[in-house]
Amino acid sequence: MQTNQIQFWTLTLLRKMVSRFITAFITSLLITNTTAFAQSYPDRPITLVCPFAPGGSADIIARLIAQRLSEELKVPVLVENRAGAGSAIGSNYVSKAKPDGYTILLLSGAYSAQAALTKTPLFDPLKDITMVSLITTYPFLMAVHPSAPYQNLQELIAYAKAKPGQLNYSSSGIGAIHHLSSELLNVMAGIETVHIPTKGGNVAILELMGERIDFLLEAPQLMMPYIKSNKLRGIATTAKTRSKIYNDLPTIAEALPGYEVSSYIGIAATGGTPEPIIQALYQGVKKSIENKDVAKRLVDLGGEPTHTTPAETKLFVENELDKWRKVINLRKIERQ
Repeated sequence: MQTNQIQFWTLTLLRKMVSRFITAFITSLLITNTTAFAQSYPDRPITLVCPFAPGGSADIIARLIAQRLSEELKVPVLVENRAGAGSAIGSNYVSKAKPDGYTILLLSGAYSAQAALTKTPLFDPLKDITMVSLITTYPFLMAVHPSAPYQNLQELIAYAKAKPGQLNYSSSGIGAIHHLSSELLNVMAGIETVHIPTKGGNVAILELMGERIDFLLEAPQLMMPYIKSNKLRGIATTAKTRSKIYNDLPTIAEALPGYEVSSYIGIAATGGTPEPIIQALYQGVKKSIENKDVAKRLVDLGGEPTHTTPAETKLFVENELDKWRKVINLRKIERQ
């Protein structure tokens, strides 16, 4: 009996030792392979997925960054447009890609807005995508028609309070970042204005010029030519503090403390991409943004060049998601 017990415990101990050895060996192999892979990264072309159609501002920035990133990483960075569903198609594609750093994503403000609005998401916006860095941030400009009876934001708010439901604005559709930004204004100002969806962008600007809508929040690169030519009157920006580029315009926050919307462009990778590869991408993006020609071009496009660490970028996107979810809930916007 005693001999059998000794044999039993001896076999049990041997099994545990063998199991631990195999586990340690496999772990060692995985670490070695991952490290070796990361050290050789990149050694072939990288695909930068732009989740918008060719020719738009996001596509222009994607190609600008891709060109410089190619020089920094010493491999071609090729832009591939996968547009649709408010950036969800391209983002979902990257979320399902192999996490090896060879398929990366152009982030934008639409990423946060779309993720906040989606009822049944195709992927987790914070787990299935790993943030790398922001590239540029830019406020929206708020404009009205020159003949409008309100000269500034305070007067517009007073007018809206006196005539609830009479003022309207436009965006490219329910859940678009311009829509949610305007709804945030409704929440914080305690006013009720009406959303009229259009195709957004230049179409919305034409609606404002034709006095078919009353105010508009839109990207500065689209709005400024009309403001400079006095076809529209700029009354505010959505930034936290006055923009270095548009410092003659007050911020909405000057009238409504705490209001802040800055759209953004950034770079991300597939969730689970090894940390050394994320760091290699981050360093490449950082050096790209520090290039004077790239920085100047980003300013010309209406943004403020920036770079943020992967951790800072993730926190930024988390905060954006939280903000838009609160607006969606407060305004009872139906999730799509």
